[in-house]
Amino acid sequence: MALRLEEIVVDCSDLSSLARWWQAATGWQIVDEDGDAIELAPAPGQTPSLMFIKVAEHKQHKNRLHLEWVPDDQQAEVERLISLGASRLDIGQGSASWVVMADPEGNEFCVLAAR
Repeated sequence: MALRLEEIVVDCSDLSSLARWWQAATGWQIVDEDGDAIELAPAPGQTPSLMFIKVAEHKQHKNRLHLEWVPDDQQAEVERLISLGASRLDIGQGSASWVVMADPEGNEFCVLAAR
């Protein structure tokens, strides 16, 4: 038996706003949308996708799982994400080569140095 990662689900308070923020951040396209969920993917049929689901409660604690993104130019990407509404976080990472950030609802993610 083998498993294949289909999608990563993100709970959110403001479904439309957060999904569209991630759409702008990633350049991915909306491949499915209804009143309770919006799915983004690099292209139709490509996985894993990001599925945003509206929930009543707000985020209260540090994420137990986070996404790590690798751009061509880390500094330029961090600046671009901040201009879109992300924030830098200091979680005690010190002088690590990655930058810890949060989306507009506080979900943590990392921007790694180019490989």
